[in-house]
Amino acid sequence: MNIEEFRDFCLSLKGVTEELPFGPDTLVYKVMGKMFALTGLDSELFTVNLKCDPDRAIQLREDFHYIIPGYHMNKKHWNTVNADIASTVQVKELTEHSYQLVVASLPKKVQVEFQNL
Repeated sequence: MNIEEFRDFCLSLKGVTEELPFGPDTLVYKVMGKMFALTGLDSELFTVNLKCDPDRAIQLREDFHYIIPGYHMNKKHWNTVNADIASTVQVKELTEHSYQLVVASLPKKVQVEFQNL
């Protein structure tokens, strides 16, 4: 998977926006204002940082060589996925998990707004 395919996939998900909050070399994907994915643009190696529940994050790191701990914003429940090694299906599955995790964590009022999009 390349960065354009990843971008198209993320933006196809309901309620997702794209931002450049950390400078011109980073893209952040948010759903209803909450970040679920982060990518760098200035690297030969395409990696994606994805939010993950803590137990699953640890298990994924043990099971797949293309996933390493991602300590984004000092939170250990992020994984860095080497998208050059992982298959497109695997990257999409991990991204979907991250997206659903954030959607489920939205406050009830925001979830109602989300459902009405």
